[in-house]
Amino acid sequence: MSKLLARFGICALLLASLALAGCASIDSDDRGAVPLNGKILSEMSEKGMTPEDPIMIRIYKQESELEVWKRTNRGTYALLKTYPMCRWSGKLGPKTSEGDRQAPEGFYTITRAQLNPRSQFYLSFNLGYPNELESALGYTGSALMVHGACTSAGCYAMTDGGVAEIYALAREALKGGQEEFQVQALPFRMTPANFAAHRNDPNVPFWRNLEEGVDYFDMTRRPPVVTACAGRYRFTAQPSPEDAALDPLGACPADPSSQQIAQQLEQRQLAETAQMVAVAAANPAIAPPYVDGGMHESFREVLRRSGPEKLSAMTSSKIPVSRPDAALADPYSGEIVTASQ
Repeated sequence: MSKLLARFGICALLLASLALAGCASIDSDDRGAVPLNGKILSEMSEKGMTPEDPIMIRIYKQESELEVWKRTNRGTYALLKTYPMCRWSGKLGPKTSEGDRQAPEGFYTITRAQLNPRSQFYLSFNLGYPNELESALGYTGSALMVHGACTSAGCYAMTDGGVAEIYALAREALKGGQEEFQVQALPFRMTPANFAAHRNDPNVPFWRNLEEGVDYFDMTRRPPVVTACAGRYRFTAQPSPEDAALDPLGACPADPSSQQIAQQLEQRQLAETAQMVAVAAANPAIAPPYVDGGMHESFREVLRRSGPEKLSAMTSSKIPVSRPDAALADPYSGEIVTASQ
């Protein structure tokens, strides 16, 4: 009898172990651990980059594109890859309040804790909105993400395949020693032509402030240190012990270390303003209707030709395209094309 009980006990332990193993297998989810593919690794190698090198991300609403920049073996950053964006919501301009459907604009810092490997939208990372400046200005909102699928209520949607690669690039950079990476979320590419087209928009002063950070990076090929004072972003070359004590709404201190760059930026903006005036003289300002966001033309073409079900099947197996009729609208002409039925 004792031998029988002993055997029964061993069997029970084996069954329990199998049950636990079964639960672990069912519950396992390795989306966030999928390695980078050979093609992107080859592209990195050709540009003098490794998976562990730091990254920076730029997002452009109007063009519906996301860029991943990466530090090279020369110590400066270069463009690695541009991804088409499947959906963003709201309009050009910053997010100011919960529920306004606005995808945010500004400078954001992403740490490992903001990566979500089990997002309902496949994979995601939280932008950290509102940042310090936005909080000081009284802006509200939460859970603003870059994620998969093709749906948005204030987020930037990249499709499952697109976000999988972006997520892996971020994961490897953070594992490689980068403590945090910068995201520059912008209304459009900061060109004189775009500023001329939107010259009557009330957000132009805010966008000019964003342009300072964009130009800073373009000139140095290194992400600027971002703080806030006087109700705007402040960009410097190096962090300072005084940065932590800065009041986002208080006066800005002098920054001798960045004086030369600041002078170059001022000259650059003066030249761009002259170009903008010339462009504006020949082109009327754009006053687009509110159409609830946009979509990269490559996805809009699929939506136009084949309808939202086809696009949803291509971009995510579960999540439908959000507001397909609005996505088909051209936000710069007001033309609206009805989605195919």
